[in-house]
Amino acid sequence: MTLSWKTEVVVARMAVLVMAAFTAGCVASSADKGAAVVTGSTSGSSYADSPAASSTDAIKPARTATAEAANEARLATAAGTPGSDGYRVGALDVLTINVFKVDDLNKTVQVSESGKFSFPLIGEVQASGKTVSEIEKTIGSQLETNYLRNPQVTVLVKEYNSHRITVEGAVKKPGVFPMQGPMSMLQAIASSGGVNEDSDGTLLLFRKVDGRTGVVRYSMNDLRQQKTEDPDLQPGDIVMVPSSDLKVGMRYLLQTAPLARSFLLL
Repeated sequence: MTLSWKTEVVVARMAVLVMAAFTAGCVASSADKGAAVVTGSTSGSSYADSPAASSTDAIKPARTATAEAANEARLATAAGTPGSDGYRVGALDVLTINVFKVDDLNKTVQVSESGKFSFPLIGEVQASGKTVSEIEKTIGSQLETNYLRNPQVTVLVKEYNSHRITVEGAVKKPGVFPMQGPMSMLQAIASSGGVNEDSDGTLLLFRKVDGRTGVVRYSMNDLRQQKTEDPDLQPGDIVMVPSSDLKVGMRYLLQTAPLARSFLLL
C-alpha cells in the first residue's frame, strides 16, 4: 500500500518525537542513578566531603570503636570476676600475703569495710579497688624503702567475700553466698542445697543494669539438659526459685489429711 505524502510527513514527525522522548528519558535515568550512588556512598559517613575515600577507609573508624568497646567490656568483666587476673579486691575479701624468706611477714588479712588492712612494719594498706599485682607492688615498695632489699611479695585472694549472690525461694538453704570464683546459675542452686519439692521447675534471674532491675526466666530442665546455656552470674545477682501453687496446695492437703479423717470420725 502506497502512503500519501501527507501521511509520510505525519509518520516522520511522530518518529522524531518518540526518539526525542526516549533520549530525554535515558538522560534523566542516568542522572537519577548517579545521584543515588553518590548519596548511598556518602550518607552517614565522615568521609562525605572526600570522594577519594574508599569504602574500606570508611569502615576503619567503626571497627576501631567496636574493638575499643569490646576491650572495655572485657576489662570490666575481669574486674568483677573472682579468680581472674584483673579482679579488683573489695571490702571483706580475705588475702594471703607471703614475703619470700621472711616468715614473720607471712599473714592472712581481711580487708575492712573501709577497704584497708593492717600489715606489719608499714601499717595500713589500701586494697579495695586494686588488683593483687598492684597490692604486691605497694607492699614491696614500702618494705624496700625502709626494711628489706628487693623483697619478693606474693598476694593471693583466699576468700571473695566482697562479691556475693542471693538465692531464695523454693530451695533447701536460701541465703547470700560469696562468689569464690566464676559461678553459674546451676552452681548457685547447688550452693543452696538444690531445689525442694515445691519448685515449679523454673528459675528467675534478677540483675541490675544501669540502675534498673531486669529479670530473665529459665527452665531448670533445659539448663540441666544443656538445651539452654547455663548463665554466668555477676556480683549482686538474685536467683529466685518460684514455688508451684499446686504442689504447695497438695503438700498442705497431705499434712492436714489425718486431721480431716479425725473430723470424719466424730
